[in-house]
Amino acid sequence: MTSAQKPNSELPLRFGSALAAFALHLRAERARSEHTIRAYAADVESLLYFAVAAGARDPGEIDLGMLREWLGEQSTEGLARSTLARRAASIRTFMAWALREGLIVDNPTLRLKAPKRQKSLPGVLQQAQMARLIAALESAASEGDPLAVRDLALVELLYAAGIRVGELAALDIDDLDFERRTLKVLGKGNKERTVPFGTPAEAAVLRWLRSARPALSHARSGAALFLGARGGRIDQRQVRAVVERGFNGLGDTAATSPHALRHTAATHLLDGGADLRAVQEILGHSSLATTQIYTHVSVERLRSSYQQAHPRA
Repeated sequence: MTSAQKPNSELPLRFGSALAAFALHLRAERARSEHTIRAYAADVESLLYFAVAAGARDPGEIDLGMLREWLGEQSTEGLARSTLARRAASIRTFMAWALREGLIVDNPTLRLKAPKRQKSLPGVLQQAQMARLIAALESAASEGDPLAVRDLALVELLYAAGIRVGELAALDIDDLDFERRTLKVLGKGNKERTVPFGTPAEAAVLRWLRSARPALSHARSGAALFLGARGGRIDQRQVRAVVERGFNGLGDTAATSPHALRHTAATHLLDGGADLRAVQEILGHSSLATTQIYTHVSVERLRSSYQQAHPRA
């Protein structure tokens, strides 16, 4: 029997009771969401069935070797490293709880090495794809529709400054300094930072402010930089819809989230020779390690280009 299979019979009482009590702990004491509780419980249930099949009579007989066999079997079944890492995390939480409850006397997960989650990014657009996206938005904006002019401006600003969707939606007009071509954003942890933006973004935003925003604004629009169709401050959902329509129009990108524009901006900055510390400041990362993932993306793109172009690659 594999770890993914379950016998027709229920789990033995000691195992079933432990699983039910653990789920109650997650719900009542840890206030976890129902989605998280179901995921953790399913992972633990998989281990418990495996342990029963291996001859264990209660949770205290689950040892390090059994955990390694359980994870190893799932690995051979083709589960992704991210899934294996999540399952290991679930089991660590369960075993730590079981130790506190006196159900086990030793926690074998303290010596368990699990696969690390692969660092991944939403699809990063190539520069040619980004140019096509902007060209399509410019074409739509040329007809003078205020919302199309807005869409061009907000995509230009997201890409130019590498800011988050929430940061863009919260911008007020006075947050932009057009003389210095910088903007102020309030990022995570209520940390304010100043971010530069380029000439194309400046032109698109000024066009929006001068010729399109007045057509949508009313007394309750306030100082919001970008407005929705009814004149109120644009919300994150509306920004996502604009960007996702643009991505769908390209038809050849794996990007599905507006956050991909932030990743694209960072990657293109590094591709162009920007200093890693400067990119860290622009993105507002508290740790340089978070920014370093973009260097991996840039190196992979460089390697791919080399292999395609060099005659002796």
